[in-house]
Amino acid sequence: MTQEITSACVEQFFNLSELLGRKVVWNGKKVGKLDDIAIRETGVVPEVTDIIVSRSFGYKSLLIPWVDVKFGEREVTVRMESLESREKDHFDGLVLLRDHILDKKIVDLEDHEVEVVYDVRLCLRSGKLYVSDVDCSRHSFLRRIGLRRLADYISKLAATLQDEPISWKYVQPLSHELGRFTGSLKLNILKEKVHEIHPVDLADILEEMEHDHRLTIFNELDVEQASDTLEEIEPRVQREIIHSIGDEKAAELIEEMTPAQAADVLSALPAADADDILALMDEKEHVEKIESLMDDHDKDISDFATDSIITFPPETKVDEVFQQFREVARDKDVIWYIYVLSGDNRLLGVVNYHTILRSDPALRLDAIMTTSVKTLTLGDTLKDAATMFERYGFRAIPVLNENDIIQGVVPYRDVMKLKHTYVG
Repeated sequence: MTQEITSACVEQFFNLSELLGRKVVWNGKKVGKLDDIAIRETGVVPEVTDIIVSRSFGYKSLLIPWVDVKFGEREVTVRMESLESREKDHFDGLVLLRDHILDKKIVDLEDHEVEVVYDVRLCLRSGKLYVSDVDCSRHSFLRRIGLRRLADYISKLAATLQDEPISWKYVQPLSHELGRFTGSLKLNILKEKVHEIHPVDLADILEEMEHDHRLTIFNELDVEQASDTLEEIEPRVQREIIHSIGDEKAAELIEEMTPAQAADVLSALPAADADDILALMDEKEHVEKIESLMDDHDKDISDFATDSIITFPPETKVDEVFQQFREVARDKDVIWYIYVLSGDNRLLGVVNYHTILRSDPALRLDAIMTTSVKTLTLGDTLKDAATMFERYGFRAIPVLNENDIIQGVVPYRDVMKLKHTYVG
């Protein structure tokens, strides 16, 4: 197909976000959920070649050719002789709309423009399904997070919500050697001015760019936005930017920050480099506050850990936790998490109290616990803990030694309350 698809010849439109998660039916029985859609770029617009169906734990995903697929009102029907013939361990070499396109940033490097793909629009024509547009509108964002009615209502009041989707013809061809693609889509159209982007979003975009492109955009920002953006960027990229812009420009940006923000940024630098920047700053009282906070950042996290926590062995049943909870939780500092420990106090997993409430009383804790636990180790600092809390939103983080023996738990309120005293 080399011509563009016009609305006159389209039989039906779909939004990717509304298709993902739909029940997939084979021979009248549910076999899984629609997990992703594979495309092949055959011309101006890509053609859908397959769908990927995720199944319950223990079963491989299915790769179903589009010719064997039919989209219904609420479900997806597939036609095939057997499930086993469609089972796949991996999907290397496929361009996948959810994995590779959805929620990715699209960047026009030449004109420094950015957007985020909140949805992908597909259209059915002559029995084939094509990708027609990527949707970066605020309307699609609200729809994605479950606020469709609100989006429809607001769009009637505010025409600005009805941003036009971006035709796929503006998207540069994608490589088939994608693996799990984490980069940005590239466009050659103008969308949103870089100066209007929120610093948090801009930081995410800059982190994904090559250094030269990143520096070009960063140098276009005014002092206030550059300062706000620098604060949000990950430490590795902070170091690269500060090294490139020089100490004087860095000192100008640091002076725009609160002492806490400045301490966070400067703590990512070698001590000598941080000292050089501080020496160029005019407000000595501001500098003294920053230096004091930088010293606090290096405090060992074990000084903030508590052993007043709820622990159970892995064989404990949910019902037993219920029966004992009132007693064991009394006077504990951390009650929202149950830490599952071995006989020698090694951390095996963590169970959120909400999970306990929803679980079958007969289940053991080792059947419902999370084993992939984010932890701190002895020697980590207050800054390390604060960064982890901000990134993951936990209420508490366990502290382990080199043998995974739990040393205590750091509560969110203790670390972040102390961190909040930095501001000012």
